[in-house]
Amino acid sequence: MIAQSMYRNGAILTAFALATTGSVALVQSMTAERIALQEKQHLMQLLAQVLDTDEHDNLLYLDCTTSNAPELGPGGPHLIYRATKAGEPSALLVRHITPKGYSGNIDILTAVKADGSIAGVRVTRHEETPGLGDKVELAKSDWITTFNGMTISDSNAKQFAVKKDGGQIDQFTGATITPRAVVNSVKQAAMYTQQNFNTLFAGENICDGAS
Repeated sequence: MIAQSMYRNGAILTAFALATTGSVALVQSMTAERIALQEKQHLMQLLAQVLDTDEHDNLLYLDCTTSNAPELGPGGPHLIYRATKAGEPSALLVRHITPKGYSGNIDILTAVKADGSIAGVRVTRHEETPGLGDKVELAKSDWITTFNGMTISDSNAKQFAVKKDGGQIDQFTGATITPRAVVNSVKQAAMYTQQNFNTLFAGENICDGAS
């Protein structure tokens, strides 16, 4: 009797486990396509924030390469999306990270046009102090748009810093570490992109065929 009971309970547990696993797999298969579509739409909206759609005629999420350059910060390889117009390179949209935020890493997206100017910058993830460092978010202030149209060169590199460091970019009242980290990271990423623009366009396309 004991053996029969153990066999019956084991069978019930096995059937329950199989049914649960099957349900999870079914739900995943039913939602995977929707999740992938939502992720793609979010990415396209994010990329459009730093580069106007009239600056390119290709689908940015289908053309990208990567780089482990130290100028782009830790956590590489970093994705770099390539914009073209009429078949010619028009801009690179670079994901980079600074570990020098007040509360850790700050993830940034910077678009650099073929003429070397910065088209736009967005902070895509951070853990900075609410009410102080979080002003790097466009939702909190328009400070991040300060970079729009700026071009870094050897002659003005020292001015590409917060005013407390002798530069021309405002910091926040009561918070210098966060804007300083973002400014320096954007500076490094933009200079790296300028200097390696053609090489990055010649790199392998790892986004080709992305669904």
